[in-house]
Amino acid sequence: MQIGDLYAVGSALVWSFALILMRVAGREIPPIPLTFFKNFIAFILVVITLVVLGEPLYIDLQLYDYLRLVVSAVLGIAVADTMIASAVNRLGASLQALADCAYAPSIAFVGFMMFGEMLSAWEIVGGIFVLFGVFVGATMTAEIKNPKDLWVGILLAAGAHIIMAVGILMVRDLFREESLIWVCSFRFLIGGVAMYIYAVIRFPGRVRETLLLGFIRRDMWPTMIPMTVLGPFLATLFWMAGFKYLEAGRAAIYNQLSTVFIILLAYFLLGEKLTRRKMAGVVMAFIGAALVASH
Repeated sequence: MQIGDLYAVGSALVWSFALILMRVAGREIPPIPLTFFKNFIAFILVVITLVVLGEPLYIDLQLYDYLRLVVSAVLGIAVADTMIASAVNRLGASLQALADCAYAPSIAFVGFMMFGEMLSAWEIVGGIFVLFGVFVGATMTAEIKNPKDLWVGILLAAGAHIIMAVGILMVRDLFREESLIWVCSFRFLIGGVAMYIYAVIRFPGRVRETLLLGFIRRDMWPTMIPMTVLGPFLATLFWMAGFKYLEAGRAAIYNQLSTVFIILLAYFLLGEKLTRRKMAGVVMAFIGAALVASH
């Protein structure tokens, strides 16, 4: 395997462990404070990485480029990450992995809408496979307490991937031209600031109980800190490095292996059931995602 292959597979693997930990932490910490905690800690880790590597903490960019990064951070870090955490709470880890197959089709669709990048016949077929896979595999499980949570969770996860795709693709030129680690640190910073502003406006006088709960609940740190190191920090850096050294399609296929990893980890570590219908849906969605990514 090439170094890019290792980065892309590593991203899928560490993200899978992070999502399992997110599922555990989400039972005690709501999505907003959970997301704020992991993004704040990830920002500190990325800044430390910049200092260790001797990279600059400030990059001179055009105002337009900074504005794009701000919008990208609000969409991808503040909004999409919170939606993912909310979806995991509703669906459980294995069904969340099924919904994550919307990642590759979302990238292709947003690329078409934003840049006019034409969809090939294989990408359209792959997208149809993903949709059918989600409908086949989206069944009530023991992890889902309310029937409404099933489709709300699916919509949250799918919507998060579309928003995340917009946030990434609108600054993809900056990812390629500037330091990946610096861009990552800036997005984490702005995402955290945006969440704080939202909490101050939405929950006046109750920011401590709503936004900072993850810092208050020290008993959850043994779960939340490893979740942050594996997910927002390592998985993000490996993910970007994979796209740096590989063609986008090859990297996306390796990234989609997280679906398989998460389902296996959810079965062995969380005791989530593997029904035939769920597995059939996962196989269909995974094939669809691989078709999109490879074409």
